[in-house]
Amino acid sequence: MSVLIGIVGPTGSGKSELAIAVAARCNGEIVNYDSIQFYRHFDIGAAKLAPAARRGIPHHLIDILEPHEVSTAGEFARRAAACVGEIRDRGRLPVLAGGTGFYLRALLEGLFPGPTRDALLRRRLAARPPERLHRLLRRLDPASSRKIHPHDVPKMIRALEVTLLARRPISELYALGRARLLEGFTVLKLGLDPGRNALYDRINRRTDAMFACGLIEETRQIVERFGDTCKPLESHGYRQALQHLRGELSLPDAICNAQRDTRHYAKRQLTWFRREPDVRWVRGFGDDPAIQAEALTLAEPLAGGRSQQN
Repeated sequence: MSVLIGIVGPTGSGKSELAIAVAARCNGEIVNYDSIQFYRHFDIGAAKLAPAARRGIPHHLIDILEPHEVSTAGEFARRAAACVGEIRDRGRLPVLAGGTGFYLRALLEGLFPGPTRDALLRRRLAARPPERLHRLLRRLDPASSRKIHPHDVPKMIRALEVTLLARRPISELYALGRARLLEGFTVLKLGLDPGRNALYDRINRRTDAMFACGLIEETRQIVERFGDTCKPLESHGYRQALQHLRGELSLPDAICNAQRDTRHYAKRQLTWFRREPDVRWVRGFGDDPAIQAEALTLAEPLAGGRSQQN
């Protein structure tokens, strides 16, 4: 049985640093599942580790898309499954690190048998107000309409898209189960939970540092080359930087709003990951040597027999 380690936790908790510590000790390679880090040119706001900070450990699925390209959980899961298999075939340990929990779940639990995205249909649906979308969803798929909030436009669009293209409710497709992409792996999920106050303080300081290190200029260069409608520009930090460039927010307000929204996002991430089954939680930051040592006591017995890399 092969082993796969997935590191979960909120933004700012040190997942990248813990992944490097585990990969270095257990002869591993890192597979990214943070959706913003897929995109080239999005570096500062995506908190990508500089190549020198990766300690020579191979990192996969970083900088694989251009800003105008679309990222989906299904495409990620297929690419990540192939990548994980190749790492295993090299006799090394796959270590998954990121913060997009839905993508991790798609990889580990599989994909439901639904159609791929249809850009034209999505644009037509997006042109309708949310209340009309929800009315249509109630008519076509009452079960899904009860689960999706009337203001959650992205989920409503996807549910309607699948229902219209498949000619059957998305809830029925979900009931058919998921097609698994990974077989033959024992999965260890390591969760980082550093405590809310400490996490929020770190998020605030990290956001300050991002703006001080050139987030506004990075955003300006992306907009000049690719326009201001690229999907990753909607993420925390970039959205507020774009609002500042448009004159909608002062720089202090942009920083404050980015800090606030990132804290809210971290809270949602923790809620998501706490619902994940079988997570082994460690109570601290992933760049803390003591926390790394605690995580390694959980990882090394499963990853036994692998040579130490660094």
